[in-house]
Amino acid sequence: MNRTIRAIVGAVLVLVIAFSGISICQDLGRRWKVDVTDQQLYTLSDGTKAILGRLNQPIKVRLFYAKTAAMKGPDQIRYFNNYYEFVRALLEEYVAASKGMVQLEVIDPRPFSEDEEQALRLGLRRFPITEEESFFFGLAVQTQFGVEKTVPFFSPDRQNFVEYDISYLIDTAITRQKKRVGIMSSLAVMGDDVTGYMAQMMRMQGQQPKPAWTIVEQLRQKYEVTEVATDVNDINDVDILVVIHPKDLPEKTQFAIDQFILKGGRAIVCVDPHCIADRPQRNPMQMTAEKQSSDLDRIIRAWGLQMPANTFAGDRSLLLEAPLAANQRPQPIMGFLGLTTPCFSKEKVITADLNEVRVLFAGVLQEIAPADQAGGGDDPNQVAAANEPQITRTPLIMTTEKGNSWSVGSSFELMFPDPDKLMAKFIEGNKPVPMGYLVTGRFQSSFPDGIEIEVPAADANDTDEDDPNEPKMVARQITGLKEATADCAVAVFSDVDFLSDQMAYAQSLFGKMVVGDNSALLINTIEDLSGSGDLISIRSRGNYKRPFTVVDEIEQQAEKETADEVALINAQIQGFNQELENLVNSGQAEQEEVIGSSLLEKKRQLELKIREAQRQLREVNARRRERIEQLGYMLRRFNMGLVPGVVMLIALVLGIWRSVRRRHYISHASDA
Repeated sequence: MNRTIRAIVGAVLVLVIAFSGISICQDLGRRWKVDVTDQQLYTLSDGTKAILGRLNQPIKVRLFYAKTAAMKGPDQIRYFNNYYEFVRALLEEYVAASKGMVQLEVIDPRPFSEDEEQALRLGLRRFPITEEESFFFGLAVQTQFGVEKTVPFFSPDRQNFVEYDISYLIDTAITRQKKRVGIMSSLAVMGDDVTGYMAQMMRMQGQQPKPAWTIVEQLRQKYEVTEVATDVNDINDVDILVVIHPKDLPEKTQFAIDQFILKGGRAIVCVDPHCIADRPQRNPMQMTAEKQSSDLDRIIRAWGLQMPANTFAGDRSLLLEAPLAANQRPQPIMGFLGLTTPCFSKEKVITADLNEVRVLFAGVLQEIAPADQAGGGDDPNQVAAANEPQITRTPLIMTTEKGNSWSVGSSFELMFPDPDKLMAKFIEGNKPVPMGYLVTGRFQSSFPDGIEIEVPAADANDTDEDDPNEPKMVARQITGLKEATADCAVAVFSDVDFLSDQMAYAQSLFGKMVVGDNSALLINTIEDLSGSGDLISIRSRGNYKRPFTVVDEIEQQAEKETADEVALINAQIQGFNQELENLVNSGQAEQEEVIGSSLLEKKRQLELKIREAQRQLREVNARRRERIEQLGYMLRRFNMGLVPGVVMLIALVLGIWRSVRRRHYISHASDA
């Protein structure tokens, strides 16, 4: 075999070894992965891993992305190529963590194909690019029992919640479809539940049954909504409990709420220091107003929160106008706030996409110390117990940094509010005032010793001394869970009016119309709490598009260094232009003296100065650009020289090692 054949065979073998090594490294890379991103973008949250660990049936995940169509689309469409790679890489992590229970299929739906028809059947959004090509970017999750859940379109606005959206689909696909929502309220939120004969009798008497609040009708379209009485002893057959304006609830009902949450039930509590929707009968001759406030202070304090009485959130930058009476001009009212984007938590899916929520005389939610949760007693056992629970409180809605709290002496001041007096009570603050919290963790009972209730005596012959026909009542102690066995989750809001028809909806020719995001806030909260505890714990992901902070710093520094010089040159150019304009104007006034006069020469000199100043400005901008481009050149050289440098270093080390080994062998051979 001559040298040429040996060289060809050697080259072929080198290529085979190289490609084999690449293939082996790729296979090993799928198993051995290291997430080196700053915000751990490709590392699944513990909540997602727990959801995948509970899978007892195969889940098929189909990612629809029109990659071929995207290559033909405008820049706005081609932008999604990087986003698609991020989503696909994240889904591959789902496959790896599920141990084969999640099966991923990536589909490029082509025009007039079965894949395109399937995408349309699943409800994925289609964006026409050309007469034939359409753009799809969505996800479908399907169980072996035929349950289908979809993300119609991966919007860039929700890229921080991609993991949450995917995990939500998987979690809800393997659980019961329709959640049961129980509503407990001291207001007529559910309307008058009268039908048939009773409804007809009310109409004959000129009365109309009160309809349910529009938010309730909206919830009924998606959930099984039932009413929970305000005097219950136990709460069952409800997945999520919505407590609206709990006004003077008996102790047994509060104990039932406490135990419902400790057993794993989710709850949304809306309390209010002054609820406008609560309209008690008033006597104009009385100088005191009937109570319009509500609270669950004993329970809320166990969660590390409190709402001071007659104290409200205010913010001059968020004030809304409203007329106080008919035929009056609208005027700003302290306490009537229109919360905007900076007022919503971007870390929680509940509020991340909200734009506007209106609240009316919303209270202030304050975090309290563990000792205060236990009642501030001196018993060391109480204080120790208060320190045991690990509770996380995340603000959901708040004022801006200029917000602050303000107070009134009594609710009578709000019966006939004076906007000027209310405005005078407010002093601008320097930090946001929270009006809503998401509280999670291992809760302890607000009733560790249980409660005492009255029940009929066991002996049927025992009767009440005052009324012989009534059985004698005896006290009985009822105990329950003292601590939750698993993590709990509740949402607390210090306003009730934001759910009312007057605040959340407007009347139109076609019926009630949604106004702002008031209803979306409640629905998002129910949607979030309806998932498992693992779903609630999923973190907000960082943005996969990382800013070029080094380049930005260099640009800012370069602009700062040349700012004075640029400003001076621009001032000179402006002065020359002004002088030139004055010269031309004077020349037009005396046209007979322009030609052949000194004015023409002076005009030429000014034009030369302007060109020279513009040239200097271009040089300054060029120096600034060179500093930025030098960074690019340096990175390019580094990237181009890194691999060859590593190869040369390895070759050098191997050469030295072989040389040492050869000398060692020769020395041993000579000794022999």
